[in-house]
Amino acid sequence: MRRFAGGIHPDYHKEFSKQETIRNAPVPERLIVPLTQHIGVPCKPEVSPGEQVAEGQLIGQATGVISANIHAPVSGRVRHLERAPHPLGSKTLAVIIERDGELRRSYLKPLGDEVETLDPSRLRERVRQAGIVGLGGAAFPAHVKYSPPKVKSIDTLIINGCECEPYLTADFRIMVERTLEVILGARLIARILGTPRILIAVESDKLEAVARLRQEGKRWTECVVLPARYPQGAEKVLIKVVLNREVPLGGLPLDVSVVVANVGTALAVAEAVRDGKPLIERVVTVTGNAVKRPGNFSVRIGTPLSVLIEAAGGLAQKSGKIVMGGPMMGVAQYSPDTPVIKGTSGILVLTEEEAVEQNYLPCIRCSFCVKVCPMRLLPSTLSLIGEHRKWEMARDYGVFDCIECGCCTYVCPAKRPIVQWIKETKAHLRAKQG
Repeated sequence: MRRFAGGIHPDYHKEFSKQETIRNAPVPERLIVPLTQHIGVPCKPEVSPGEQVAEGQLIGQATGVISANIHAPVSGRVRHLERAPHPLGSKTLAVIIERDGELRRSYLKPLGDEVETLDPSRLRERVRQAGIVGLGGAAFPAHVKYSPPKVKSIDTLIINGCECEPYLTADFRIMVERTLEVILGARLIARILGTPRILIAVESDKLEAVARLRQEGKRWTECVVLPARYPQGAEKVLIKVVLNREVPLGGLPLDVSVVVANVGTALAVAEAVRDGKPLIERVVTVTGNAVKRPGNFSVRIGTPLSVLIEAAGGLAQKSGKIVMGGPMMGVAQYSPDTPVIKGTSGILVLTEEEAVEQNYLPCIRCSFCVKVCPMRLLPSTLSLIGEHRKWEMARDYGVFDCIECGCCTYVCPAKRPIVQWIKETKAHLRAKQG
């Protein structure tokens, strides 16, 4: 099996929650549903304060080409439309819903599960209606991703089950416990794309999932086992390893006739088509040394982090930092009231000892970061450009091809915040572009 250039073997710590079956998280009395949960244009609110809503009802209408609908995660009453904490660090407009304890639902009409009889354009429209986005972290609207230009033919769908981010085990549990639905979702996505070939990529530390996928999916899919290595789950890296196709710099997977979808996304597609269920909940890993009972939970969108930490037994000791996502690519949170959104794959609670901020030193030109960069960039140069605010120079060094995996920061002996400077450079250049 091929290996990709660079990458690392961090301490994975998946044993904390790997064998913990998916449990339903408590549904809070008050849910905070941001109208920005995806790459692209925020949604337009479709409800007003005081209005009653049913579970699954459209409350945020997608606007623009790249956007995704948002639905009520519970039945209840809209209390406010207000700016609330957002996982990416700012405040954004959100719908505040107080649940009423009733089971009123407003789902879409089920389309069934006879894949070969379903019209691809109707399936794509269902994905759009259900507000499905990529659940691997990027949260790109799925219906847009599944609408390649006619000049781009897709011959392979890769279902990404690598879950290489340390600590996180939600995708593993989905593959083990919801195998048939993952395979159904993969077949439905392939039907939309007109793609006959479905590959499911799983790392070698998830053999239980491999066995399940091969047993249940052998008629329709091929399960490819890859050596565990971070960041193997990154789209461009995965395509290179599985198919030996190189996505060009500045390009997209469809440029090499491939679409990649996360296993959680496949599950959401299956539920939307078969059951008419919009994307109103997802599986989240709650883990870390600072929580008493790490686990995997099915969580309603809009649930505050504090509720999930309590569901994991509460704090075992004082927390030093709460991270949404994993330690490599996650985002530190400043408020326990921050809600789970569609792109939330995990909540990592670090102890005070683990969260100590380290002082960094000048770059010593060791080239460790260059050796581990999976995109074959020059992270040390890009970090210096960012540090000295020479942002325009970064374009010449491929800053937008950086996938922000964090390998460079992980190996840096000078403890330099390389990824942080690269993120700041990207943000400045995007803001300048408008």
